[in-house]
Amino acid sequence: MHVDDSDVRTITFNRPQSYNAMTGEVAADLVDAMGGLDPSTHDAVVITGEGDAFSSGGDIDAMAERDETALESYDRVRETLGRVAESILDAPVPVVARVNGDAVGAGMAIAMLSDFAYATESARFGASFINVGLIPDAGSTALLPRVVGLRKAKDLAFTGRLISASKAAEWDIINEAVPDDDIDERVETLLSTLADRPTETIALTKRAIHDNLGQPWQDGLEREAHFQTLAYGTDAHTEGVEAFLENRSPEFE
Repeated sequence: MHVDDSDVRTITFNRPQSYNAMTGEVAADLVDAMGGLDPSTHDAVVITGEGDAFSSGGDIDAMAERDETALESYDRVRETLGRVAESILDAPVPVVARVNGDAVGAGMAIAMLSDFAYATESARFGASFINVGLIPDAGSTALLPRVVGLRKAKDLAFTGRLISASKAAEWDIINEAVPDDDIDERVETLLSTLADRPTETIALTKRAIHDNLGQPWQDGLEREAHFQTLAYGTDAHTEGVEAFLENRSPEFE
């Protein structure tokens, strides 16, 4: 795992020889790399892969070497891939997946969990867990049906088949499939837009949206009012109002 920390923190899976396969150690490193984010110092996080793949999912060689009890297995899954999902969903800044190649299993989950995901047209996606006798993890069973719908979720999870990047965009797993040579430009355009927005307000918006998923609308209105009250007290709101009244573009920090 390579981490480049600046206004935009870039996290790169760097096991190209295994198509950036996911081990418990890689998952733990990703969680650590997602830590310490602050809307006052970071505009976004970009997750990408080195080489020809974004991530091919679970490392089969590591699976073959496992010798653990059911309780040990539960603890490992919950404390590695479960925490990966939490670290992305709870991140207080936008998370952008730059999908440079195939995103399979946990790799597809990470792209789907991210706030934005752009993929090269040559990339393929799949919930391939069934091919090794496992159920989808890394948050897939919770989020995949909400993203693609029940029938499409079962299609992916039960068959383990791969779909194209354009199909993944059609099914809302990613935002857009772009020509391979254009992905950097597309991601940079998004990051430039996000840099001009108040990150602390984005953090509140993200929490409100995620907290309200699947909740009764009455409870949702309560959460919405709570987070909006917090937003009213931010410097971003003050600057936005002043800029509007002064007929200028806001300068968010």
